[in-house]
Amino acid sequence: MPYGIQQPAVSGQILQLEEYLGQKLFHRRPFSLTPAGERLFRFIQPFFENLELVSGELRGHQNKELRLAASSALLREYGPRLLDRVKQHVPELKLILREADQTMAEDYLLAQEVHLAVTELYTKPASGIQTEVLAQLPLVLLIAADAKPKKAKEILAQRPLPLISVSATSALYRTFQDGLRQLGSPWEIKIELSTLEMVQTYAGAGYGIGLSIRAPGLEFGPDLRAIDLDDFPRLKMAAFWQEPLAILPSLFLEEIRKEARLQPLVSPKPKPGRGAAV
Repeated sequence: MPYGIQQPAVSGQILQLEEYLGQKLFHRRPFSLTPAGERLFRFIQPFFENLELVSGELRGHQNKELRLAASSALLREYGPRLLDRVKQHVPELKLILREADQTMAEDYLLAQEVHLAVTELYTKPASGIQTEVLAQLPLVLLIAADAKPKKAKEILAQRPLPLISVSATSALYRTFQDGLRQLGSPWEIKIELSTLEMVQTYAGAGYGIGLSIRAPGLEFGPDLRAIDLDDFPRLKMAAFWQEPLAILPSLFLEEIRKEARLQPLVSPKPKPGRGAAV
């Protein structure tokens, strides 16, 4: 117990609580909660889990802490620039970053482990979570620069090489499958990788056709050709949060909005031989 309460005093309080409730809350040896104890524990657990967070906010410590969950692309490409702007307002910023997809981001928010999340949006968020779409990114297929297929229709009809992609549960792959339904059949992943950087590497080495997206300011290497999927749905990038949003995460959210306004929501098609990827 971190509050200077001795074990006999705690035991006495528990005995009084059991007498008041008329229920035995736990077995002493070996220790285990009774059904009544389990029910009471589930009820009070959120209070104790969030006690340190609330006490920190009341003491003012949390005014300098930002807990953020985001996609790896945003953390890598935009995070430092956005955080530099926030640090101009809060020089003593304490930062906690976690990589997350939509499911993980919502879990973090509901558990109050992060203030704000910025990642892919595919399904309707959980109750109580607010969202704001910041960008819609076009899908592309990545193929080795010296490979024969030149057009999206040709590749989608013939599928001459294995599909290389991130997880089948990812928003990117599921958005791709939504577009494929118009053609009548799915395209299963043959080489599944953990990051889009690895997808790019393996596609450039000729192992198959990679699935990726276009994003402003990010380029593919010379060993790759990016073929746009113009008729496919776009991948949505969104902010996720719960109300009320504290001052510091609100400040970071506003910086993200500014970045989205500065960068086009859909990047222009590159010149031949050049592209952009996350």
